[in-house]
Amino acid sequence: MTSSHPWCKVAYWEGRERVGRQYPVCTPSLNIMGDIPHGEGLSLASLAAHTHTSPSDLVKKTREKIGLGMMLYQEEECVWVYNRADVPLFITSPTLDGGLHLRSHYKVHKLPPGHVLPIFDYNKARLYQKMPLHPNLLHEGPIDHNAVCVSFAKGWGPNYHRQDITACPCWLEILLVPAR
Repeated sequence: MTSSHPWCKVAYWEGRERVGRQYPVCTPSLNIMGDIPHGEGLSLASLAAHTHTSPSDLVKKTREKIGLGMMLYQEEECVWVYNRADVPLFITSPTLDGGLHLRSHYKVHKLPPGHVLPIFDYNKARLYQKMPLHPNLLHEGPIDHNAVCVSFAKGWGPNYHRQDITACPCWLEILLVPAR
């Protein structure tokens, strides 16, 4: 069933550069892949074809590994990701960790190939919106309570040499329509 209103928008990034426009998602599911020959959906290669800059060698190598990529789908009160790639996905989400009120950074979750993870829970999001923010969050800059970040093949954070997702070669920002 397709809606005329998107339930999320997907932004593709290569390091600190957003590539292409935000892609609105109105269908219940979306395949996001490295290249279009793997079926219908959003091809990261086609978005990158419209840029004026050449990707780095690391971006090219990572994009080649994406292959079948991932399936993003909304089902009832959750948003799920199925990892169809041959490499792990690394994911942060406000509803995977216990909410913004508890910590100043989201934990990075590793999703192996062939696995599924509920990456956003609308019920938890509604609950978290009613809770006060942790005082340390006020110094960290803007945080979108309805955004999920997904990196292909490369992790980031305290357990990785990349401290921030913008150091990852290929990643997605999934901007969910706020829970009401």
